[in-house]
Formats: sequence, structure tokens, C-alpha cells
Amino acid sequence: SSEAEWKFFDRARLYVKGGDGGNGCVAFRREKGIAKGGPAGGNGGGGGTVYLVADKGKNTLARFRGRVHFRGHPGKNGQGKGRHGVAGKDEVVTVPLGTVVRDEKGELIGDLCVDGQRLAVARGGRGGRGNEAFKSDRDVAPRFSENGETGEEHWLNLELKLVADIGIIGVPNAGKSTLLRKVSNAKPDVADYPFTTVIPTLGMCDLNWFDLEGRSLVFADIPGLLEGAHDGKGLGVAFLRHIERCRILIHLVSGASEDPVGDYEAINQELELFSPGLVDKPQVVLINKVDIPEVKEKVGEIEAGLRSKMSHKRLAVISAASGEGIPTVIKRLVKLVESMPQDELNVLITEEEIREREERRAAEEKEFTVTTEGPNRFRVNGVMVERVVKMTNWDYVDGLDRLQRVLEASGVNKALTKAGAVDGDAVTISGYEFSFYGNENVFTAMAIQEGYTD
Repeated sequence: SSEAEWKFFDRARLYVKGGDGGNGCVAFRREKGIAKGGPAGGNGGGGGTVYLVADKGKNTLARFRGRVHFRGHPGKNGQGKGRHGVAGKDEVVTVPLGTVVRDEKGELIGDLCVDGQRLAVARGGRGGRGNEAFKSDRDVAPRFSENGETGEEHWLNLELKLVADIGIIGVPNAGKSTLLRKVSNAKPDVADYPFTTVIPTLGMCDLNWFDLEGRSLVFADIPGLLEGAHDGKGLGVAFLRHIERCRILIHLVSGASEDPVGDYEAINQELELFSPGLVDKPQVVLINKVDIPEVKEKVGEIEAGLRSKMSHKRLAVISAASGEGIPTVIKRLVKLVESMPQDELNVLITEEEIREREERRAAEEKEFTVTTEGPNRFRVNGVMVERVVKMTNWDYVDGLDRLQRVLEASGVNKALTKAGAVDGDAVTISGYEFSFYGNENVFTAMAIQEGYTD
């Protein structure tokens, strides 16, 4: 890996797993002087959830080079005397603002653009219920409990799109890094050759330096683009994505270039080819290097050529090296930024859309399929039904009885009967095999199978 990749790492792959829930407990209250104390098994604690949290103090995903596995802590098991298990501790993973989260299939999970924003990426499993929780008029002394639910686990793909107020774009060696040094506290590399900057650099502009009031402006120096960047030429699309987050673009044109107008058109064409929406972003065009005598002589000609190609009037002449014209430009930029909507961050998915997706997923989890695997053998697949089977404690026959009632209530038994299953056939769910009984009470079904009809 190059040194630049270590400095700026804008893609990462993470494995996340929520903590498993603790098991419920089967216990009965046994105290002197209290006959038939009843069930007293406590519930297991829930597993810890893995959260991604946006942190404005971070600007790369480099930390994930050394660690890619993040797990929530498991919940503790329930105990007798009605004591519930302690919930597992959540795992909080900080990421930079502008981190886009996708699953392995490429589906968008979240877009973290606001400082402190949290996104649950691997939920901890529910704690299993103890027998005290199952006490009812129907069963006053239940002799079964639930196992804890397994926490969610999957791989995630993270992609960073920097969040900045103003992005500085232009051809290589146009003076972008020099400008960033002049207006902010950033210290990017500056030299007289193209592609000095090979990683995006953020800088904070303190408006007090220019006798202005208001919040600080965040500038992003985007490494030099050139013709063919959208197809991967030069630094390619690796950094074009960072421009999408910027609210305003400073298009820096080098007055010392052989063809300043051609440079301007080439960069705009690359933006449009990468993402048509980028061309519509507000641009401020700055002619740089006016401190060079040769540039000063022909600046009028350059201005006329640029205005003939521009769809707006935001054009100014500056010298990033000497600071000439910069205070005036900063004042105009402040007014332009303040006039724009605060939510103009090109957020890919909103909190409401995330909630709607969770609701859809919860509805889809109730669905299941029944497959015939051979004579008298069936398999059932489905998220919710598999979860119920895994949480069933097979050490207790009463637990199997409850499983049959759940399968009846959820429509699984009806679907098995429709598929041709009869009492005694083998049913496999999530690796567990048991005998099918159409009657919701396993004891009644077994008695009928043995010939007892009264």
C-alpha cells in the first residue's frame, strides 16, 4: 500500500455481529412456609447492538485497516428467584461524517451525515424468557423456557463521501492546495508539479481571520481531475464521489495555463459524465495566479472567454500565493452558503426511509416457504419461524408443545397439511428435525396417534 492510501482510506469492509441474548431459566420458588411457590425463572438479558456513529473529528476510514470485526456483548442468562440476566453492552463504532453504509448485496443501509447520528447495523438478540414469564391461567406451573436469540451478523461495505461546505476543483497544478492553505488551517503538500495532492484534504476556515461573523466554513481540496477521470484516468472516480457532498464548488482556473477556457470546459464535462447532478451545483469560478505578470496582462481575455462559457456571473480574479482578492471572495462565499438550504447535503437515505425499510423487513420476516424433500419429509424456511425454533429449549417436552402452538398460530401447520404432511412426518426447520402433529397440543396428537380417541 502507498503512503497516500494510509493517509486517506475512503473504503472499508466490516464484519459486525450483535450479541446473543441470554437464556431464560426454569426454576421454582422454594421457601419455608410457602407451599407451591410457583415458577421463578428469570429472563435472559438482551445482546448488545453494534452501532455506527458519525464523528466530525474523523475524516478517514483508515482505522479499519487494522480491525474489521466488531461484536456486541452477549446478554447474561436468567437465574432463579426471578432474577433477570444483565443486558450485553453495545459496541459503538465511530466513523467520519459522510459515511455511506451498504450490505454485501449493495443495498443502501444508511448515510451518516450529521455529527452524532447513530445507525444500528447489527441488532443484539432478544433474551430468552424464563418459565415465570410463561405463567398463565392455562399453565400455572410451566416447565420450559426459551433460549436467547442469536444476534444479527453480516459484512458491511463502507464508503466515505466527504462533507464540506465548499469543494475546490480544477486541473492538476491549478493552485488548489495553495488556496486551501491560504484560507484555512490545513497544510496540504504544495509543489510546482501536477498531482502534488493525491488525497482529499479538509480545512477549516475561521471567518474571524477575515473580520466576518458566523460559523466556520469547511473547505475540501479535491485532487486534480483531468480528461477521462470518470473512466478511471488519473486519480479517476476515486475522489469524484467526494464532490457530491460539497454544497458549493470553487472552480479554480490557472491563468498560467496554455488554455484556461479549455481546462474549465474539460473539468465540467468530467463532472457531468460522472454524475449529471454535479453540473447543477453552484460554482464560483476563480482565475488564479494573477500575481504572475504574464497572467495579469491577459486576465481580461481569459475573463471574456470564461464568461462566454459560464451559465452564471460568479467570476473573480485572485492570487492564492499572495492572497490578492481572497478576502472579497470569502465574503461572497459566506453570503452564498448562507443563502442555501441547510439540508443540501445530497443525503442518500433519510431516517424516515430507514424506518420504512425496517417495517417492510419485519413484515417480510413473517413469510415462510414449505418444501417437500421426499416421502414423509418436509422443510420449512422463514426468518421468524426459524427464530422461534432456535429459541425453543429442546430439553423440555413442554417447550415442544409450545412450539407446536406457535406453528399452528403462525399458519405453518396449515401450510404443511396443505403440502400433504400427516401426523408423524418429519419436519426440518433451521437444522432441527421433529415430528409433525396437526393438532396444536402435542400430547393430544400423540394420544390420538396411539389410538386413544376419548
